[in-house]
Formats: sequence, structure tokens, C-alpha cells
Amino acid sequence: MKLIGIVLIAFGVLALVFGGFSYTKREKVLDLGPLQATAETHKTIPIAPIAGIAALLGGIALVVAGSKVGVKG
Repeated sequence: MKLIGIVLIAFGVLALVFGGFSYTKREKVLDLGPLQATAETHKTIPIAPIAGIAALLGGIALVVAGSKVGVKG
């Protein structure tokens, strides 16, 4: 449970810092035997700040709950 919480915290922080991620896709646009042409398109996938906050809070809750389960009183 703690591990999932830590992963969620890391994802939440990264989502808030970067706001999304970009990648480049290479596509073949023309293929006529020996003649070939490709095009590169840059795509960005945004991550809403509320998703980063939710992941961060959920991760903190899991870490806290995981550490309380391990403590015997």
C-alpha cells in the first residue's frame, strides 16, 4: 500500500510540475517503391492540475494509512 502511495505522490508532483508530456510521432506519408517520405508530428498530452492534486492527496492518504496499519498499539 505504501508503494502505491509513493508512486501516486511521484505522479502527482510530476503532473503538477510539467502539466503533461510531449512526444514525436513519425508517419510514412508517401511510399512509391523506392520513393518514400515521412513526416514528424509533435503531440502534447496535457494533464489537468486537478488530476495531479488528486494523485498527490491519494498517495499521501495511502502512505499514512499504510504506516498506521503496521503500527500495533
